[in-house]
Amino acid sequence: MPELPEVETSRRGIEPWLVNQSVVDVIVRNPRLRWPIPSDLPMQLVGEVVRTVSRRGKYLLIEFEHGTLLIHLGMSGNLRIVPANTELKPHDHLDLVMESSRCLRLNDPRRFGAVLWTENDPGQHPLLVSLGPEPLDNPQFNPEYLYELCQRRRCSIKQLLMDNQVVVGVGNIYACEALFESGVYPGRSSSKITKSEATLIVKSIKSVLARAIEQGGTTLKDFNAPDGKPGYFAQELLVYGRADQPCYQCGNEVSTVRLGQRNTYFCSKCQV
Repeated sequence: MPELPEVETSRRGIEPWLVNQSVVDVIVRNPRLRWPIPSDLPMQLVGEVVRTVSRRGKYLLIEFEHGTLLIHLGMSGNLRIVPANTELKPHDHLDLVMESSRCLRLNDPRRFGAVLWTENDPGQHPLLVSLGPEPLDNPQFNPEYLYELCQRRRCSIKQLLMDNQVVVGVGNIYACEALFESGVYPGRSSSKITKSEATLIVKSIKSVLARAIEQGGTTLKDFNAPDGKPGYFAQELLVYGRADQPCYQCGNEVSTVRLGQRNTYFCSKCQV
C-alpha cells in the first residue's frame, strides 16, 4: 500500500503539471472504486483551474476555487502524468485532461482507492476530520505528545504508531524501520515506553520518512512515481522484508511476527 512517502512523492510529481492549469475533460472509465466516483465530476471540474495540490495523511487534495478533489491510492493505485493520447493500460480508471494536453491518469488494479469531491472544508471531510498530526511538519507530533498517548494505551507500540488518529502516514514499512532505528521491540506494550524511548521513536519516524521521500518512496510491488520511476528507498530498508537475513547491525537473523494482522520485522538482539 502506498504510504506517506509514496503519496508525497506523487504530490510532488503531479503538482507542477496541474497548478494554474484548467481541466478540459474528465474521463471516467470505471467509477467503481472503494466508493463510486461522483457521477457529476465532469460537470464539477471541466473549465475549472487547479489552485493547489496538497496532502493530508495518505490523501491527495487537488483544490479548485469551488471545491476540492480528494484522491486516495488504496492498496495498489498510482498516478501518472502522460500525454492525453497515451495508450491505455489495464485498470486505467480516470483521466483529468488539462489544457496543456497532458492528463493525470489514475490506475488502480484492486480498486480500493477513492476519488471524491467536496465543496466544504476538506479538513472537515468525514475521512479526514479525525486524522492525527502530520509527522514531519506539525510541531504537535513531538516526544511529549507520543509519550502521553503511550501511557493511555495498552496496544503494541507498532499498532499505536500505525493508528492514523495518533499520527498519519506511518504505515507498516516505516513503523518497522523507525522502531528498528529506535531499538524498540515492535510488540512491546505502548504503556511501557519510556520518555527517552518516545524521543528516539519520534526522531526515527521523522528521519525514516524524510529519507524515504528523498528516495521517491519504496517500491515493493505496485508503486511508481508519476514519471514512472520506482521508489529507491527499498534499497535502504534495514529490517522490513528481510526475515531470516542477517541484521546489518549485529548479524543476528531478522525475525518476523504478526501484529495487528500485519507482518512485522525486527531484530531480537537490537530491539528490546
